[in-house]
Amino acid sequence: MTDRILTTERLVMSPVSTDDFDDLLTLWSDEDFTRHIMGRALGREEVWFRLLRDLGHWAAMRHGNWTIRLRDGGAYLGSVGVFDYRRELEPPFDAPELGWGVAPRFQGRGYAAEALTAALDWTDRRLEGRTVCMISPENLASLKLAARVGYRPYTHATYKDHAVQLFERPCRAP
Repeated sequence: MTDRILTTERLVMSPVSTDDFDDLLTLWSDEDFTRHIMGRALGREEVWFRLLRDLGHWAAMRHGNWTIRLRDGGAYLGSVGVFDYRRELEPPFDAPELGWGVAPRFQGRGYAAEALTAALDWTDRRLEGRTVCMISPENLASLKLAARVGYRPYTHATYKDHAVQLFERPCRAP
């Protein structure tokens, strides 16, 4: 399990746990956070099911979402992960998906880039081929970050009645 805990200069990232529920509920209840992801805030039940899904992901796939916390003080920032959600998407994803999100009050400080880079380094040591991600065209910050870490657009799609752009990044051997 220790190989699943990632540390950076400012962050500690550990697989999501039930202890994260209250922080997740606060994050997913924030309409500023969910605007480009779900288009709406989530309630207690939906957040609990997301948490259970993420716990199961680690058990079944040996990868999943990490909780991002500050090394100094342990404040909850958000999450980053590599997963296979079997999204109903055309064209379907044929590679592991990366996703990330940082609470609005911590955005603009480079935390998402730091966490995503650590997650990609971890992924590059374990997976071959490529990873993919899906970003709303209005989410300019995530589009910029995806490009910064090496993601390139490969097509447009519709997911749950919303236009999205699909990106890919080759896994890089260490």
